[in-house]
Amino acid sequence: MIKNWFKNIGPGPLVAAAFIGPGTVTLCTLAGVGFGYTLLWAMVLSIFATIVLQEMAARLGIIAQKGLSEVIRTEIKNPLLKTLTLILIISAIVIGNAAYEAGNISGGVLGLETIFGNPYQNILGLPVNVMSILIGAIAFVLLYIGNYKVLEKVLIGLVIVMSLAFLVTAVMSKPDFSEIFKGVFVPNFDEDSLLMVIGLIGTTVVPYNLFLHASLVKEKWQDKSDLQYARKDTIIAVALGGLVSMCIIICAAAIDTKDISNAADLAKSLEPLFGSVSKYVLATGLFAAGITSAITAPLAAAFVATGCMGWSTNMKSKRFRMVWLFILLLGVLFSSLGIKSIEIIKFAQVANGIMLPVIAGVLLWIMNKSSVLGVYKNTTRQNVFGFVILAITIFLGLKSILKVFNLL
Repeated sequence: MIKNWFKNIGPGPLVAAAFIGPGTVTLCTLAGVGFGYTLLWAMVLSIFATIVLQEMAARLGIIAQKGLSEVIRTEIKNPLLKTLTLILIISAIVIGNAAYEAGNISGGVLGLETIFGNPYQNILGLPVNVMSILIGAIAFVLLYIGNYKVLEKVLIGLVIVMSLAFLVTAVMSKPDFSEIFKGVFVPNFDEDSLLMVIGLIGTTVVPYNLFLHASLVKEKWQDKSDLQYARKDTIIAVALGGLVSMCIIICAAAIDTKDISNAADLAKSLEPLFGSVSKYVLATGLFAAGITSAITAPLAAAFVATGCMGWSTNMKSKRFRMVWLFILLLGVLFSSLGIKSIEIIKFAQVANGIMLPVIAGVLLWIMNKSSVLGVYKNTTRQNVFGFVILAITIFLGLKSILKVFNLL
């Protein structure tokens, strides 16, 4: 039975790996340090919204046997609207992932740095972070192999390591389970925590994951009867991913100090309370979170760019490789030299703020087209959930754009 279960694990863990990156880890850390257990309900809401949207993306990939960007390119008939939508998608996903890739790699480096110390070496008069290059090299090898099964096994392994690391650390922090229960089931709408709630939802419901999921399910499954496996895979993986995020919040809530800016600080702060083991376990989780996102971000960008341009989405095709290589090289360069591309990241945040409601809206529109999905189109219940989530994403999008321009 266990062997059969493992056989039917699909792209779900890759989706979980993609949304639990260093940004999510840092945000969950700050949420726990600043608000204790009171924002756990926001993670529950995020998990539910992610499951609803990712199930739609998975269903589309299996039934249409096309990625989301390919379907958008063929289904939007108005040339101007099609061009504008594709430009927005490429801007948000490709440029956005290039901006975030340095953060993904740097997150993995933070984990290694917590264990091994200073990663900088002087090369040609420049201080270069050699661990960034190491993580980039690992990501390059796995992506260049271009074999979905290999990628799936490696990422599932890393996700298991990451999940266990954060779960063990949460248990070691000896949390108050009655307070956790209250945080999960009693929403707290404190004005001071509003931006943090928006951040927690925004970092879990990720636009590029919808493209990644739709493209990867057709690598794993080709038959309509496989939908049942895809649904189970999505629900279990996203729920476990959400549990990991909640464990990070629980770990951070155990710390008295407010002087924490990232998960590496959290790892060091846990050491005097729960021993050196907690530091190493959490650092391992942070490394796994960084490297999994460093692999999935370029992969998603490649699927999006090739789908939008009408190129082959074969993982071994030259153009596919060129896209992910561009993203990966930029990430390694910026991370190893310590360059903080604030303006590019701001642009990515604005583009993603606009993009999440646009993509959620376009996905809902496509999921109701009989010409694409036939009898597998959305039910009334799925549409109700979808439109509620669409309303939330519009709110989130507006808030994130206002925040970038310091209007909030």
